[in-house]
Amino acid sequence: MTDHQPDIYSAAHHGLRVDSVTDVPELLGAAYGSDGLLLLETDLGPAFFRLGSGVAGELFQKLVNHRVPTALVVEDFSAYGERFSELASEHTRHGQVRFVHTEAEARAWLETVAGR
Repeated sequence: MTDHQPDIYSAAHHGLRVDSVTDVPELLGAAYGSDGLLLLETDLGPAFFRLGSGVAGELFQKLVNHRVPTALVVEDFSAYGERFSELASEHTRHGQVRFVHTEAEARAWLETVAGR
C-alpha cells in the first residue's frame, strides 16, 4: 500500500481570487481533479463577505454541486459582521465547505477528507 499525499489546490499559490461570481468557474476549473481547495481570507474579495452580493452563495453552490471539498480560512468571523459570522459558524462542521481559523486547520481537515 502506498502513502497517498493529498493534492490540495491553493488559490493563493496559483494567483486566483474570488472577487465576483465571474471568478467562480475559473477557480472551480483550476481546482478540478484535486483532493480539495484551500481559500485564504486574502483570496476572497470584499463582495464575498457581503452576503447580499451573492458571491459566497454562488461559490458554495458550485463547490457542493461539483463535490470539491473546500476549506476557507478566516481568522475572525465577526470581522465581517453578524450575518457573515453566523454563516461561517454554521459551516465549521460542514462536510463539504468548511470555515476554519488557521491554514493548519484547513490543511488538516482537507487531508482527512482526502483520505476517506
